[in-house]
Amino acid sequence: MSSAGGGPVMVSICCIAYNQEPYIRAALEGFVNQKTSFAYEILIHDDASTDRTAEIIKEYAGRYPDLIRPILQTENQYSRGLTNISGTFNFPRARGRYIAMCEGDDYWTDPCKLQTQVDYMEANPGCSLMLHSAAVRVEGRAFTERRMRPYRGDRRIPPEEIIDKTSGYPTASLLFRAEMVKELPDYYVNAPIADIPLQLMAASRGWAYYMDKPMCVYRLGGSYSWTELMKQGDYEEKSRRYYLQMRQMYRGFDEATGRRFHGTVTHAVRRIYFLTKVNTKDYRLVLSAEYREFYRELSLRTRFFIRLEAGAPGLYRLLYRLYHREAGRT
Repeated sequence: MSSAGGGPVMVSICCIAYNQEPYIRAALEGFVNQKTSFAYEILIHDDASTDRTAEIIKEYAGRYPDLIRPILQTENQYSRGLTNISGTFNFPRARGRYIAMCEGDDYWTDPCKLQTQVDYMEANPGCSLMLHSAAVRVEGRAFTERRMRPYRGDRRIPPEEIIDKTSGYPTASLLFRAEMVKELPDYYVNAPIADIPLQLMAASRGWAYYMDKPMCVYRLGGSYSWTELMKQGDYEEKSRRYYLQMRQMYRGFDEATGRRFHGTVTHAVRRIYFLTKVNTKDYRLVLSAEYREFYRELSLRTRFFIRLEAGAPGLYRLLYRLYHREAGRT
């Protein structure tokens, strides 16, 4: 049972969901079990799921009618070309001073997450973004790190580092001031993903603070996750389009901020280009001297598998098949 305090809403939790029946209960439980001295609300948007996701959301909304405010679509908005779901349906109805993000396949594990983040933001008006580490839960089998940990130790992050970072931030860790999204810039509205432009908007307003504590779980490999959907069809072409859209987004941010961070933006775009080449296994470019700076930023595990696949592709394929054969038996 939630122990949220009374008074005006302090935090609006914004969640989007689609076909996440196996996961959505964990997300909702993480929301309703937050222990706070202030009131908060849960704004959840289901994009016409074809499984029982909407039914589960309705169940929780019936149990917590003063806490959960759902939108349950009957027609899928994303398929109609609307990619800005949060900005269209959740942000405009947020009543809180702060917004906390969490997608329907991730979940919070610390009941004091919101209280901890809000306490820091209230005491530090120059801070425009809060984040923390995440445990990684893999659906299926994958060679990956088991924790999403962009930094080692609690620390303040300057705007330049938010813009041009070496590691991604867990979306379910983000909390920011709601005033930031009352008017959304074009580079946010037209972006292929929502979390990066939010981080850029925060960078233009101040600095971020990172707490090196895994207060959420990032789920990797869910069947309807953005990452898995990207891998379907022509992955190389999708990756090429993604890079071009991201480059356009960064250029829009550069213009909107009067080129105040121009050098940092240019460097960030080069890093995104490099990472798309990692994902599409263009190892000639990945291992070239021109991109050695970015290659060295990759984890030791990732570098090992790149070297193995590039230098001994037959051995890599054999190990890959054996690994996934074992996965099928478990």
